[in-house]
Amino acid sequence: MKKVGIVMGSDSDLPIVKKATDILKDFGVDFEVHIYSAHRTPEQAKDFSQNARANGFGVIIAAAGMAAHLAGAIAANTTLPVIGIPCKSSNLDGMDALLSTVQMPTGIPVATVAINGAGNAALLAIQMLAIEDTELAKKLDEKRMKDALAVLEKDKDVMSKL
Repeated sequence: MKKVGIVMGSDSDLPIVKKATDILKDFGVDFEVHIYSAHRTPEQAKDFSQNARANGFGVIIAAAGMAAHLAGAIAANTTLPVIGIPCKSSNLDGMDALLSTVQMPTGIPVATVAINGAGNAALLAIQMLAIEDTELAKKLDEKRMKDALAVLEKDKDVMSKL
């Protein structure tokens, strides 16, 4: 199975990224996490991106706040799918990061999840890998069923309280 690469612009993004790593662990998906900055370490980010496919990655998740150019910088140097996580910062509640991540030029796509949406980034990465992995697809189906049952239990519970 291909690995998931996770790149974050700063160690301050780690609490957000941990949500993704927890889900990847639950699904048994191998991953690597690195800190590369689109602005401070552009050569390392470029090298990681250009060699990601050869190094066994199938998808890359990029988390960054503020200017949030990391996902775009990663996507510019690979044809692997890139999922951007715009991270909330003290500036503009993460709207700046969201707009920077989602506004990519034609030809350099970045799938973008919600601000701080690391859980969905991990699940989207797993869905991409599951296109070719039936066991992983089965785990996704099981999770969806489990999630649906949890909602139905809450439905029963709320009715009993009324």
